[in-house]
Amino acid sequence: MNEGACFKARQEEYVRAVEGQLERSLGAPGGERGHYSVLIEAMGYSLLGAGKRLRAMLCLEFCRLGCGEWRRALPFAAAVEEVHAYSLIHDDLPCMDDDVLRRGKPSCHVRYGEWCALLAGDALLTLAFESALRDCDMAAVGAERAVQALRLLAQSAGCDGMVGGQALDLQAEESGARDGALLHETHALKTGALIRASCGMGAILGGMDGERLSGALRYADEIGLAFQITDDILDETSTPEEMGKSVGKDKKSGKTTYVTLYGIDRAREEAQACAGRAKAALLEMGVPRTEPFLYELAERIVTRSH
Repeated sequence: MNEGACFKARQEEYVRAVEGQLERSLGAPGGERGHYSVLIEAMGYSLLGAGKRLRAMLCLEFCRLGCGEWRRALPFAAAVEEVHAYSLIHDDLPCMDDDVLRRGKPSCHVRYGEWCALLAGDALLTLAFESALRDCDMAAVGAERAVQALRLLAQSAGCDGMVGGQALDLQAEESGARDGALLHETHALKTGALIRASCGMGAILGGMDGERLSGALRYADEIGLAFQITDDILDETSTPEEMGKSVGKDKKSGKTTYVTLYGIDRAREEAQACAGRAKAALLEMGVPRTEPFLYELAERIVTRSH
């Protein structure tokens, strides 16, 4: 089996496992929840059966590289996807980016109304921490590592992470002022922080410490930036059908991106440079080329079409 086929097989295995874990975590909308089942429905609408599951795959693969058993990280991989889904629901709200399309279908607030979307996001955020602790195999993971992993997720999702990045983004959009350094900081927080948590949690749960954990975080920082630069490029070059969301909004609103600052060619070069540095981080932490999944993933991030 060639590297591409091996990557696809592991990707499909991870995605199947994560989808199952997410369904179990969310539970059924009936029973005692009957009076507020529309909330559970809205949560599932934005959470299940969609998305690349990039963050979950990173968590599972780093855990596998650390201890050989990726399933012990499954509740945490689901948790990071729940946090990500919450962030997308809120990001699409009229008071934020005001987007009507997400993952190829109407945004949560378009389908269920603003109040329900807001609460669905809130509920997914809190569900992430509840279900990770409820479903984890504490005997295998260890209480100290479980707490360390969830602390990283909380920090990465909060005001010094993703939420802080969203604040920077909206402030810059209002003022119209943004340079390369501020753009880099915004992306590192808004997009990169949750990817950093994904890699870091997997490494922690897999028993990595010291230089190996630092290497996992360096890899995360580079692919997080590569992912956002590629998003900036695709916003200029792709279609709503390919992306599953609105495109061209950055240009219409005059928003500063890597493309508006540096042009498409230089932005592509920087994304490729990030992927190269990510691969170098893997080598430095001792991940051999015979374990190609994360090397291939770094390359696919910058060559994707959606």
